[in-house]
Amino acid sequence: MQINEFKLFLNLHFDKILMEIKHIRQFNRASVEKCANLDKMPEAFFLQNENGAKLQVMTYGATVTSLKIPLENEVVDVVLGFNSLQDYVDSFSLPNAPYFGAVVGRYAGRIANGKFNLNGKAFHLNKNNGNHSLHGGNTGLSRVDWKVKSVRDNVNPSITLKYVSPDWEDNYPGDLTVELTYTLSEQNELIVEYKATSTEDTIINLTHHSYFNLDRHDSDVTNQDLYVNSGNVLETDSENIPTGRVLNTDGTAFDFSSPKKCPSKIDNTFVLNEELAATLFSKNNNLQLSVYTNQPAVHIYVGGNCFNKIKGKEDADYHQTSGICFETQNFPDAPNHPNFPDSVLRKGETYYHKTIYKFDIK
Repeated sequence: MQINEFKLFLNLHFDKILMEIKHIRQFNRASVEKCANLDKMPEAFFLQNENGAKLQVMTYGATVTSLKIPLENEVVDVVLGFNSLQDYVDSFSLPNAPYFGAVVGRYAGRIANGKFNLNGKAFHLNKNNGNHSLHGGNTGLSRVDWKVKSVRDNVNPSITLKYVSPDWEDNYPGDLTVELTYTLSEQNELIVEYKATSTEDTIINLTHHSYFNLDRHDSDVTNQDLYVNSGNVLETDSENIPTGRVLNTDGTAFDFSSPKKCPSKIDNTFVLNEELAATLFSKNNNLQLSVYTNQPAVHIYVGGNCFNKIKGKEDADYHQTSGICFETQNFPDAPNHPNFPDSVLRKGETYYHKTIYKFDIK
């Protein structure tokens, strides 16, 4: 197989996403019927590097549906996901929508009471998490069909997707143009890069929401070792809204300065001062995930529960410790805390966010 053979085949059905890989350079698009809740069927793309690592992405939510890492004697799919497009759509109606593999925005995390002030004006967002706005609101960037801008099919294959969020979508100001590039490097890195501009001053906080499990997507993460390169965590109230205080983690349950077993419950934002955010290691197969980012925080969340209502890939029953998210981002609710990093994207400026998920055998 040549490195420059970027493999792609589209054959998405209402009941099942079929990602048939063909040794072709051109893009074959199958005729498909219209899917509920979408203007047209999304496309599915497959990238493979020289080492045999494989990434699958679909345009709905710019979602990573599969990431397969080659080991000595097996290939492991390390992200949670569904078999069908309809399952991805239906998952947003679960008691706790998982956002499997999706882009999250316009503002990742919670915004208290669904409101913020900008340039002396109050903005009231859609409330989709009790009295608060979560992950951009009712629609966000996770439930729309992105367009393919370009692909690169040589060394370090990549795909760039684009979405224009219109002025006042989910009550955010400005037409926001977002370009997202997924690169599968020859070093077995999933590189995620965002660029965004707005026609008006606005707020922005984008992140990636894959649930990782180094032992396979259908196992449990609590036997894997978690390290977080941070000595501070955001204090939150009973509704997981930041209070504005930053707490020292030394000697607390949030102290992961030395690797310890992944907790069964965590939903917290860690403050970062270096590019290395966190690592996850499985002693079962000696696979390690290292997370690097240019963002000021990583929100770590363990979950994936589908409440026995939707089956995962390969008939998996996802539960509350099926996977762990490393949501690299700005601080949640930053627009309402002057001591938090600035979350305003000014007209004429460019937002840039880069995160690397690197896989190594130790």
